[in-house]
Amino acid sequence: MTTIPDFTEAEYKHVAALLFDRYGKLVPTQLADSELQLGADPAQLALCPALYWRERGAHFILCKVAADRYRCQFFYSEAEQYGTGKDEYNDLRECVMTLLQVQSDHERQLANVSSGATAANLNDGDYHGPLVV
Repeated sequence: MTTIPDFTEAEYKHVAALLFDRYGKLVPTQLADSELQLGADPAQLALCPALYWRERGAHFILCKVAADRYRCQFFYSEAEQYGTGKDEYNDLRECVMTLLQVQSDHERQLANVSSGATAANLNDGDYHGPLVV
């Protein structure tokens, strides 16, 4: 069994800087562990280091699945979980930025729906909504 390295200080600071750029304030992050299926066997789970934060009503999780490989998602509840449409990233910045963009798009879509927009005028052909994980 291969041990997955923890987030480095540089990775942690990079995420903190990206979150500061997005929200204009320091966003508290917590180190966590997550059990993920990394191989073909669904019964075989690997313990992966993770970063967790909460902002604007959403919970975010960024998991490190190998050196320089990451998975991410955001969720509002156990029943409402979303991914980015890409299973894994080998670039930390791309992973976090895509996660933040998809959540922002989802938030904006929810705001439009609650303000009277319809599905017909929300989908302009370029955006197909977040993928449910």
